[in-house]
Amino acid sequence: MKRTKGVRKGKQANRKNVKVQWAEAPAFQVPIPKNEPQRIAELRNYNVLDTPPEEAFDSITLLASHICATPIALITLIDSDRQWFKSKVGVTVAETSRDIAFCAHTIMEEDLLIVPDATADKRFAGNPLVRSHPKIRFYAGAPLITRHKHALGTLCVIDRVPRKLTTEQCEALRALSRQVMAQLDSRRIILQLQRRVAQQSGDHSRLVKQLSQADARKRAYEEAVRRLRHQVRSTNKAILSLVDQTMGAAPLSMNKRGLRSIRSLAQALIELSG
Repeated sequence: MKRTKGVRKGKQANRKNVKVQWAEAPAFQVPIPKNEPQRIAELRNYNVLDTPPEEAFDSITLLASHICATPIALITLIDSDRQWFKSKVGVTVAETSRDIAFCAHTIMEEDLLIVPDATADKRFAGNPLVRSHPKIRFYAGAPLITRHKHALGTLCVIDRVPRKLTTEQCEALRALSRQVMAQLDSRRIILQLQRRVAQQSGDHSRLVKQLSQADARKRAYEEAVRRLRHQVRSTNKAILSLVDQTMGAAPLSMNKRGLRSIRSLAQALIELSG
């Protein structure tokens, strides 16, 4: 038994610890603009995130795909933690995580960001979008810059093979990115006008309701005055009748001058309330 234990101890001594790593450590770092809070605030102000597809934007991505001869074209908006696609050609997903978005790098630029071969670029070689589906090799993106100099996202084209763009294609991509911003600005203005119209419509409805209530109060007041006048006339007519009866039946010793004064007053009140 002692010999067996010695053998086991020898085997344990020869064992080595093996480091186990369940997943590859992330190596793709995304840059953050210095004006990020203001950029995000302006992006939210456009009220475009998570909205349905719109023909005006889809036409631009389709045109970019044709001009640059790429199977994929996207209009992306970079949110705080994601990249959301307002329009897309050649992909089916609606968004990706921001930390793997090529476009998160493009919004740091004032002009085009072009990656001829992502596998040869240290910023993107380890990116899961390069190493697996959709296996991006070529990328070109134009930032969507507002008049306040905030880059909301990009118009980008993507291919699965290394390549370059011609000068004309680069100029076209820049021009189309400006069209995207023009559409975003027009869309925001239309939404603002719609909200103002809705507010004015609500104000108009409240005003009409107030006028209707005022008119009802006026009619109620006029009816109350009419009834009061009718009561005054009826009361004074009754007084006149009573005075006439009293004067006709009263003995000569009664003060008829006072009765005549009462009758004159009642007659005046009838005429005033008429």
